[in-house]
Amino acid sequence: MYAVVGDHIEVRGRHVAEKGRRGKIVEVHGAGGQPPYVVRWSDGHENLFFPGPDAVVQHMAHPATP
Repeated sequence: MYAVVGDHIEVRGRHVAEKGRRGKIVEVHGAGGQPPYVVRWSDGHENLFFPGPDAVVQHMAHPATP
């Protein structure tokens, strides 16, 4: 799994009718974009997150740096 600051992450629900959760990656602690990530979840709290197989990174468009 690879991510950069500003990408979004989604964790799908494990059971039928269970809501997933979504957040924004605010820090990347692993080398080369690897986990763990600090995620600001849609409910406002932040935590250090080690994604499992049910997590998907959604890469956002990032401005190119000169």
